Amino acid sequence: MNRSTMWKGLLALSLALNLGTIAAVLVQQARPAHNAAAPLNVPDYLGLGPQQRERWQQLEPAFLRDLAANWSDIRRHRESLVRHIFAEPPQRAAIDAEQATIAALQAAQQQRVIAQLLAERDLLDAAQREKLMNLLLSRYAQESTEEEQLHRH
Repeated sequence: MNRSTMWKGLLALSLALNLGTIAAVLVQQARPAHNAAAPLNVPDYLGLGPQQRERWQQLEPAFLRDLAANWSDIRRHRESLVRHIFAEPPQRAAIDAEQATIAALQAAQQQRVIAQLLAERDLLDAAQREKLMNLLLSRYAQESTEEEQLHRH
């Protein structure tokens, strides 16, 4: 593997980890929990006032819809990537093309998440921004990718 490919791969992995962490926190309130612990209601956790809640709720639907669609595209390309990797023989050009597509989708999703967080930041006061930042950082410290979990067992 040449250095350029290695750095692209590391960049894609880094983007995926960052995006996964941020997305997990933001999407959590839209999905029902499958475990006994109650899901965190971020607006309640942040102590949003009525006007802040209204604005927060206006920001969420389109973002969550776009996020879900993008994750679906990423998942589809990851599946294709794995199939190309394990094909006989592996087709390096197809592998590289899928990797590039995944990286582009992850970069676009990262930009969506950044835009969403900036919009949310604008409606929060300083104490609420601090709470949201700490929540995101704590989730980032706790999470690993599914690939990491698979290789740990």
